Amino acid sequence: MVTKIIMCPHCKNKVTVQANPGEKTYITCHKCNTKGVFTFPEEKTIVKTTDTSFAIEVDGLVKMFNGFKAVDNVSFKVKTGEIFGFLGPNGAGKTTTIKSILDLIHANSGEIKINGLDIRTNGKEAKKYVGYLPERVAFYDNLTALQNLYFYSEMKKASKSECKKLIEGMGLGDVVNKRVGKFSKGMVQRLGMAQAMIGSPPILILDEPSGGLDPRGAVLIRNTIKELQKKGSTIFLSSHILAEVQEICDRVGIINKGILVAKDTVSSLRMKLNLKPKLTLELENMTDTIKKAIEDVSGIENIEIINKIINIICDPTVKAKVIIAIEKAGGNIVNLHTTDPSLEQVFMRYTE
Repeated sequence: MVTKIIMCPHCKNKVTVQANPGEKTYITCHKCNTKGVFTFPEEKTIVKTTDTSFAIEVDGLVKMFNGFKAVDNVSFKVKTGEIFGFLGPNGAGKTTTIKSILDLIHANSGEIKINGLDIRTNGKEAKKYVGYLPERVAFYDNLTALQNLYFYSEMKKASKSECKKLIEGMGLGDVVNKRVGKFSKGMVQRLGMAQAMIGSPPILILDEPSGGLDPRGAVLIRNTIKELQKKGSTIFLSSHILAEVQEICDRVGIINKGILVAKDTVSSLRMKLNLKPKLTLELENMTDTIKKAIEDVSGIENIEIINKIINIICDPTVKAKVIIAIEKAGGNIVNLHTTDPSLEQVFMRYTE
């Protein structure tokens, strides 16, 4: 028998209730006579392995549909506390991989672990660690935002007290009691993010979290993900917004035609592909002498001259030589900046 003190939602009077874990008990507030039902949370013991250095482990994942290999021998590990970006063209196998990780669809072969727990043999326990935002978010249109989150809180056996705060955190505080059927696509997406965070799960799997959002909403989601990582959460996200992935992800994996073609930090992938930075210079005046001086510098991969603007692709070590050559040729540099190769360039090279 467990004793718990709860607060009446109407008059805020404290009520003492007693029951066994998992049991429902009918209660009446002695002050305002409000009646209600309280369910005591079950006491659960989750068996974890001692190695929690990896939040998600995928080894040799294969998933077939009618003889077609949608995912072909994919293996990767997501470190505890990191933000891992999962990228690929449409139809590459991203969502199939995510659904396999969550055991929403059964893989043909391979091993998947969440916090050291095998998803096939300990799926119920493993999923307790995960908050999931699907690619297509759906709620009950006839219920309000708060009622929908109450419903998911009951499913997760989490406290309802955090629901309103989560909705407000997603910028939906003024529509907390509005029916979701009246929401825009972006509002539904933000509510989906709030739903994924119910119960403060240590692992979040987000499939296109910024889908359908305006720039302000996308920034809100991005900042939320950063804050979650600061608090110790592990985030696995799939996204088509490569600039967003490049900004927030510690590592990325790129899948193409069901095969994982790359996994590493963005900077390491750039180095593997030998992608060079772009040096952009603005000159006070452009002359043929300056052009010739630049062309004579060894180590330049590509030169583009537009009026007084020069774009040069070269190794970082060559930049100083270019600047010296321009000055010796009588050129006066007004402005210059360097642009590192983007994740978009890396992505295009690996998925060509």
